[in-house]
Amino acid sequence: MEISTDQSWRITHLGRLLGHALRRFDERVLWLMARNVEVPLALSNLAARDQVGAAHIHITRHLAVAGSRLTDLAQSAGMTKQAMGDLVNQCEAWGLVTREPDPHDKRARRVVFTTAGLQWLEAFRTAVAQAEGEFRQAVGTDVATVVALGLEAYSSA
Repeated sequence: MEISTDQSWRITHLGRLLGHALRRFDERVLWLMARNVEVPLALSNLAARDQVGAAHIHITRHLAVAGSRLTDLAQSAGMTKQAMGDLVNQCEAWGLVTREPDPHDKRARRVVFTTAGLQWLEAFRTAVAQAEGEFRQAVGTDVATVVALGLEAYSSA
């Protein structure tokens, strides 16, 4: 088998570019959250010291405001139940979430945001809006719109 000498595709393919863009976006969102005065100090300190990472953002992105069962949260985030359980344990220790009985099934528990977690969620919303605005400014409104529409179409297919 002959291997092509042109290996540039390995660093320029769409999946790699999407991965880099996602990491850059998440890093910017966390940086903004670490500096948001509305975020409880302990949580902003964790974000500032890079203790909160992209994995923790899964909880912020996927946990329903009214709470979610661990299995539903893991499925929504595309993670195993065990991996999500580890994240929830860490976020619970930080005071972002707590577990409480599920009102519809006494055997089950729901993960819910604490008051500090809701403040974190609002800071996340603000940081995402700012990071999206910065993206639009960097690439132009037309390109940003096309990128958003393309990613939405691709992810829903």
